[in-house]
Amino acid sequence: MTEIASPPADDRRARRNVWVLVAAQAILGAQMPVIFTIAGLAGQSLSPNPCWATLPITAAVVGSMLTATPLSALMQRAGRRAGFAVGALGGTIGAGLGALGLLQGSFLLFVVGALFTGIYMSAQGFYRFAAADTASDSFRPRAISWVMAGGLLSAVIGPQIVKVTAEAMVVPFLGSYLAVIALNVLGVFLFAFLDIPTPPARAAGTPKGRSWGQLLRTPRIAVAVICGTVSYALMNLVMTSSPLAVVGCGFQTSDAADVVTGHVLAMYAPSFFTGAIIARFGVERVVGLGLFILACAGAVALSGVELGHFFVALILLGIGWNFGFIGATTMLASSHAPEERGRVQGMNDFIVFAGVTVASLSSGGLMNCSGGTVVAGWQAVNLAMLPFLVLAGGALIWLVLRPSEIRA
Repeated sequence: MTEIASPPADDRRARRNVWVLVAAQAILGAQMPVIFTIAGLAGQSLSPNPCWATLPITAAVVGSMLTATPLSALMQRAGRRAGFAVGALGGTIGAGLGALGLLQGSFLLFVVGALFTGIYMSAQGFYRFAAADTASDSFRPRAISWVMAGGLLSAVIGPQIVKVTAEAMVVPFLGSYLAVIALNVLGVFLFAFLDIPTPPARAAGTPKGRSWGQLLRTPRIAVAVICGTVSYALMNLVMTSSPLAVVGCGFQTSDAADVVTGHVLAMYAPSFFTGAIIARFGVERVVGLGLFILACAGAVALSGVELGHFFVALILLGIGWNFGFIGATTMLASSHAPEERGRVQGMNDFIVFAGVTVASLSSGGLMNCSGGTVVAGWQAVNLAMLPFLVLAGGALIWLVLRPSEIRA
């Protein structure tokens, strides 16, 4: 009888960490579909100008951008547990301020709450990197993609919370924000089971690693950052406006929640096999496929505004994001030295969320203030994807055509 070899010791630890991070994606991560489903709708009711309806979502992304580098530095010094606990605290404060803003009818307070929500959003972005920390080279793509797959449960939990809580109280959406507080309080206890060693303090005379400028002049890192930024920013650009477009075209809030459910399921369902696809076909091909699927999502959205068009476009948008973003993350994770981990990850997420900030801020303006109709605004949102897809696709082709020995 052939004996089945047990996984290496390092991967046993990595697998345990993956399951903890999957649970965190499912429980804590459920707040993000809640926020993205209702923040624009709530903002539209609170804002003095409809062009600023998506400002709360933009504020969350700004909070994520501003805290990515400090959180990465904190995790480098104090470990992943500390950084993830700070993220849950930020989510709790953000939801509390959002609830207070709804009670008082204060758009400003609602936006400030969203800014704090960005702290959690930033911390969640590091779950994928934490999955790679203790994984072997062969297990790393699967570890990253499995943790991303934890979002499948959040894709179900989040929109269902919206359906149950959005109109459960006299003030619309107040119950949803109270539920988000509960998610953060419950989820933070998961990190007690995380087993990722704190990186050792750098000894005198050891390499400091490259600066941001030097890192960004490395072709493989630069292309990974570009493709990751474009994939995430375009997904956010379209997703942010989709509830406004669905409701504006005569459908119900519950229909918007169902569209978001389909989208988030599509974001994470491919993660069960994305790592295996990357291992078999190569990361560059997978990133390229992701960019192509994002283009297909835009084409479907431009072809009509029936509920079926919204579902298909947002599902394609989620799949394209999955391949593009997980592929770019995998490319980045294999392109730096261990001592550069914190700097590279903080730099990458700062740039990614800077791009997402611009996308989410532009989304509301394009949707509500372009062409005068909901349909014209939705078309403007999707047409805006084109130049950025060309940029990312061109960068990826440039990298692939370089001789292999000078790509790094």
